[in-house]
Amino acid sequence: MKPSLESLRPCLDGAIPSVVATCARDGTPNVAYASQVHYVDAEHVALSYQFFSKTRENVLAHPYAQVQVVEPGSFRHFRLRLQYQRTETQGPLFEYMKAQLAGIAAQTHMDKVFVLRGADLYRVLDVEAVDAHLPPAPPPPDALIRLRRALDVLGDTTDLALLADRALDALTQGFGIRHALLMMLDEKGAALYALASLGYTHSGIGAEVRVGEGLIGVAARERIPVRINYRTGDYTYQAALRAASPGEPRIALPILAEAHSQIAVPLIHGGRLTGVLVAESEDDACFSHADEDALVVYARHLAALISQAACEADNTDPAQTDPAAGPSGPPLAVRYFAADHSVFIDNDYLIKGVAGSILWTLLNEHATNGRHDFCNRELRRDPRLPLPDFGDNLETRLLLLQRRLAERCPAIALEKTGRGRFRLALARPLSLDAR
Repeated sequence: MKPSLESLRPCLDGAIPSVVATCARDGTPNVAYASQVHYVDAEHVALSYQFFSKTRENVLAHPYAQVQVVEPGSFRHFRLRLQYQRTETQGPLFEYMKAQLAGIAAQTHMDKVFVLRGADLYRVLDVEAVDAHLPPAPPPPDALIRLRRALDVLGDTTDLALLADRALDALTQGFGIRHALLMMLDEKGAALYALASLGYTHSGIGAEVRVGEGLIGVAARERIPVRINYRTGDYTYQAALRAASPGEPRIALPILAEAHSQIAVPLIHGGRLTGVLVAESEDDACFSHADEDALVVYARHLAALISQAACEADNTDPAQTDPAAGPSGPPLAVRYFAADHSVFIDNDYLIKGVAGSILWTLLNEHATNGRHDFCNRELRRDPRLPLPDFGDNLETRLLLLQRRLAERCPAIALEKTGRGRFRLALARPLSLDAR
């Protein structure tokens, strides 16, 4: 029985270089190493096109090639007979291969040479086992079992704060992942912000990455999982962080100093992108094709739960609670910049954007009217807040603000008092200054 292309996916991760053979119109053969042989579907693969090499010239003149791939662990060789279909220079396939090629380039110190110009799509005409007598490699851990364990830990909670933390804890217990981020899409669809993190020395809550920048941004823009199994050098979060304007206040995104494997999976529900789930490891080849498939399913389920949790009831009035003890001690200097809704407390940057606008509105309501009880419904209707008419992410922004305050300024706290209700608690008096 001939092996299927599906069964050869472990051979297509680039752990062992593949070889591609072509011939010119006059029959002159040419053999070269292939930077990438990418699995597309059960009948197609894609090869990276980086420069107009003899391989490229031959394929355009005579659209057939043979590629030999090797299975890591067993070193079994397989030969693929291919027919050239077309070259893609944009879109999900191109972006995925661009990300993977960047990882390979960084590993081989060829990042100035390995620049993807296109993804050459081939139809697989035949698959041949060159040394069928060799035993296969030991099977990898069962990704389906990993997925089931993760989903068991995740459960079906509708509490957004609990869900955000449990989403990452489940990755550890299910997949053995020790470093991960939950990134949410902002209201404008232009950037993602960290809502929860796992395993880093600092949480990075509130850190942003622009859509389209780096591994996370590409996964968001193209709505595809992006997986790199080698040290990725420059094609990582740093690319997104450098995109910020000079001097712009920002929160550092937590990253591993030596990440050898990374994966970013989009959170999609009802056809809408809601965020990106990110994981990384200091080990090479940490995430298999099967892991990628399982994490895509996990991310879809997580996106549905987040959407459900974010639809918290709004048809309630603010809770009526007993007044808290009066704040004491020296006042906190709270400075607000309307241009980007950024908030500084005692000259320390806290937050910006919608979350900053929410905090400033709450503090002013307290200062003017003495209020400390609020509800989601009134915030959604408040014309002072830059919330869009649809998909406002109010609940995730409130959770982001709550966590950022707990981390950077515990003297100001948002305490949940019921479904769709919360309380502003102040341990110190405030001095408000708008710019």
